[in-house]
Amino acid sequence: MTAGAIRSRFLALPLAVAMLALAIAPPAAADGPGSFAPLVRQVRPAVVSIRVTQTVAVQDPFSALPPEFQQLFRQRFQQRKEQKQGAGSGFIIDPSGIIVTNNHVIEHADRIAVALADGTEYEARVIGADELTDVAVIKVEPSGALPFVSWGDSRTLEVGDWVVAAGNPFGLGGSIVAGIVSARGRDIGAGPFDDFIQIDAPINPGNSGGPVFNTEGRVVAMDTAIASPTGASVGIGFAIPSEIVSHVVADLREKGRVERGWLGAGLQEVPDPEGHGVLGVGIASVERNSPAARGGLKPGDIVTAINGAAADSRRGFIKAIALTSPGSAVKLNLLRQGREMTLNLTVGRRPGGQG
Repeated sequence: MTAGAIRSRFLALPLAVAMLALAIAPPAAADGPGSFAPLVRQVRPAVVSIRVTQTVAVQDPFSALPPEFQQLFRQRFQQRKEQKQGAGSGFIIDPSGIIVTNNHVIEHADRIAVALADGTEYEARVIGADELTDVAVIKVEPSGALPFVSWGDSRTLEVGDWVVAAGNPFGLGGSIVAGIVSARGRDIGAGPFDDFIQIDAPINPGNSGGPVFNTEGRVVAMDTAIASPTGASVGIGFAIPSEIVSHVVADLREKGRVERGWLGAGLQEVPDPEGHGVLGVGIASVERNSPAARGGLKPGDIVTAINGAAADSRRGFIKAIALTSPGSAVKLNLLRQGREMTLNLTVGRRPGGQG
């Protein structure tokens, strides 16, 4: 081999190594959005501020007096009442004036006032509310079509995705904040259907009922709670996924109430004996004459899948059944005394007052 050939081979070696390193190097992280301004211009007109007025009785000023004096003073002074003010947020989902917000924003309100982004104000009435999921639907009567936003699919959100929240924090209407999805499936003890999305966008009092948008400008969640030792944002907010909100809103608009599926079985999570998480959801008990009993479900059964989706938590099982329309069928894959089998059950209507 000539000296020139040897030199050419040694010169080619660093180039080959460099090309190999380039091929196996991880891709550079994608840059965040340059600006949310186009998204904000698109969605902001459909975000509203809500102001509520509630009449409450003033605390009895004579309760500390001796009993013989209490009656005397109460006869002279009628019980006084005062007006209590509250504020929240909401978003328009239909040009006819249908607005979604939290139940706790409008609950017990005597008067509901809605202010649009352009300052126009309307009186609103309640179409329906659901305490268990903290979702409410109200309506205004505009003279023309209103700007509105559309639902997105919260199931496609991943931890780390960008989100934008809008609302009326501390009465400062039209406020916009951005952050990322910090976690999914949070249970904060608010109710039997807790399945919150945790976001790090600053959420403060007055943001309740406000929309959370994905980068396409679609509503993927609704702000509802904050975790805070002071009452102000510490960067931990909780939002109800659109998968739940949109389902509840559809029922409230159609029927004025929410009809939830129910099986009538006590549940418990069964750990995988090999230590790989949860084997399934165990049936601890079955109510007499319940849909579970009529469908053949028995105590000791371990449900591993519902309609093909893994049954890996008690909460997920309850949610899946609750979101199934009463009268519809569900397919349960289960283990009974170690044997695999399938049951098709007809879901009943959850009795009033049950979570």
